Amino acid sequence: MARSRSRIDKTPFQTDILELSHDGRGVARREGADGKITFINGALPQETVMAEQSGRSRQFDEARTLEVLKASPHRVAPRCAHFGVCSGCVLQHLEEGQQIVVKQQVLLDNLQQAGQVIPATVLPPLVGDNWGYRRKGRFSVRRVEKKDKTLVGFRELDARFVADLSQCLTVIPEVGGKVGALSAFIETLDGKRDIPQIEFIGGDAAVALTVRHLQPLSEADRQAWIAFGQQHGFAIYLQPGGLDTVQPLWPAEGVALSFALPQWDVELAFRPLDFIQVNAKLNEKMIAHALALLDVQADERVLDLFCGLGNFTLPLARSVREVVGVEGDAGLVARAKENAQRNGLDNAQFFAADLTQDQREAPWMRQGFDKLLLDPPRSGAIDVLRQLPLDQFKRIVYVSCHPASLARDAGYLVNEQGFTLVSAGAMDMFPHTAHVESIAVFEKN
Repeated sequence: MARSRSRIDKTPFQTDILELSHDGRGVARREGADGKITFINGALPQETVMAEQSGRSRQFDEARTLEVLKASPHRVAPRCAHFGVCSGCVLQHLEEGQQIVVKQQVLLDNLQQAGQVIPATVLPPLVGDNWGYRRKGRFSVRRVEKKDKTLVGFRELDARFVADLSQCLTVIPEVGGKVGALSAFIETLDGKRDIPQIEFIGGDAAVALTVRHLQPLSEADRQAWIAFGQQHGFAIYLQPGGLDTVQPLWPAEGVALSFALPQWDVELAFRPLDFIQVNAKLNEKMIAHALALLDVQADERVLDLFCGLGNFTLPLARSVREVVGVEGDAGLVARAKENAQRNGLDNAQFFAADLTQDQREAPWMRQGFDKLLLDPPRSGAIDVLRQLPLDQFKRIVYVSCHPASLARDAGYLVNEQGFTLVSAGAMDMFPHTAHVESIAVFEKN
């Protein structure tokens, strides 16, 4: 939605905060503004703040907190010096135990209001590490001539700008503690203006940086990147174009990236730009939680949709007669098959299929299953749910990264297909952010 900056009133105003928005901002209704909602960065429910308008539209205004006049009992001092500027974490001022309470309520509100469903049981929230957990991410890179320096970091709250980070406390320490060194290093390069982003990903034994570059690197820059990787313990990959252009620079043969799931005696190998769950410890808890909720039996066949590398599929294979994983990314499917083979699992099949398109004639669709697990992207799973013969599933476990799409899909399953929403609960995959990961269980009536 377009926002107007020409009519912004910079006069400070006092207001009370009613609740938190879905993106972690305080919600207020200003007196004298005809009850118009204002979203205020840095404000919490139960607070009275002085704020300054930063944007406006027909439906709502935006503002930032200037001073907290009456603080919430749950307010804490943010640990990160970049809080309030960087958009990477917007909830550091809310005590850690309360963050997941807020996210749980966001989930329940979405289910009730958007999906018209209420879970019979609210699951206890799932939590893991709050700091140094982010093992995959993308830093923006920008040479700012006015500052005569190169910035490396996440986007600012105003997404037009890159936050000038010296460190990141939520990123794994191997990377988060070296953001300043990375920025200073890129400033020395011939091609510093031609690097828009750097992706990082961490396995159990190695960390890789993938450098996106818009122009060919000079030989001096190539050697400099090799030296930087050697000094800081990073494998360096270069990406001059699309995903298929990624090539190792150092070590020349690349590096083996993988993570283990010891509870299931499984190891998953991946490539530098593959999708993996960001929070390693929470991921292990989530898999165990999902499998327990699915209540799998040794003689069952399970369908795992949006299966990726086999994050759920391969642990499932340790417990059931057969599991079939389906994923839209052909590269991830290839890796999933390789992972099944390397783990000695011959009861896991994988298929590449676009689950937003008609799959009713696909071979895997016509196979019989007992239970369904799905972990779709933000857009949800409504397209494939409308195609599946749902009566075959005794139980469905739905892992969600977006509560609004889960609510829509839950409404379809319950109100149109006769399922019961047995239970649902939030999982804190991204502490200090407003991101809500959740899980829900459905049974056929």
